[in-house]
Amino acid sequence: MGVWLSKLLENFADGPPARVLMLGLDAAGKTTILYKVKLNETVTTIPTIGFNVEEVRPCKGVSFTVWDVGGQERIRALWRHYYQNSEGLLFIVDSADRERFAEARQELLGVLEADEMRRVPVVVVANKQDLPHAVSVSELAGALGLHKLTGRQWHIQGATATTGDGIYESMHELSRLVKEFRRTR
Repeated sequence: MGVWLSKLLENFADGPPARVLMLGLDAAGKTTILYKVKLNETVTTIPTIGFNVEEVRPCKGVSFTVWDVGGQERIRALWRHYYQNSEGLLFIVDSADRERFAEARQELLGVLEADEMRRVPVVVVANKQDLPHAVSVSELAGALGLHKLTGRQWHIQGATATTGDGIYESMHELSRLVKEFRRTR
């Protein structure tokens, strides 16, 4: 009875799921990451036209409703319609696609400048670290201008979505940042 009651109270203590927005350029690995966390398996994905939404519980004490929105150029103009009430941002970047770092930086900064996203914590996932020409996490942080961000909590994590390496660490860090964000708003 005591175990059942503590489990019940633990679920109520979590509060409502945090609304987390998952963005990034097309082919960065957003949907692969979402389903790796949700199902703990690698699924074959196709380009997301529109969005996927899933509730995930990456760690004890918090659950997320993750909005994985497509990253094709023509869809990015619609991202702003998903900003309202977001409590966290997962921004996924293909670490091996150097030619698109400037584009990723521009899109990330555009999201972070929106009034609805002010102070929202961000975790950048430097995905595809297993590829031969992937840049280091610190090099990607520099290319994205993360060290110049002020007034918000941020973290960057190297990862490989297909194996799960770094994915769970990213989610745990976002959990920590979202809890802090909820306490301070």
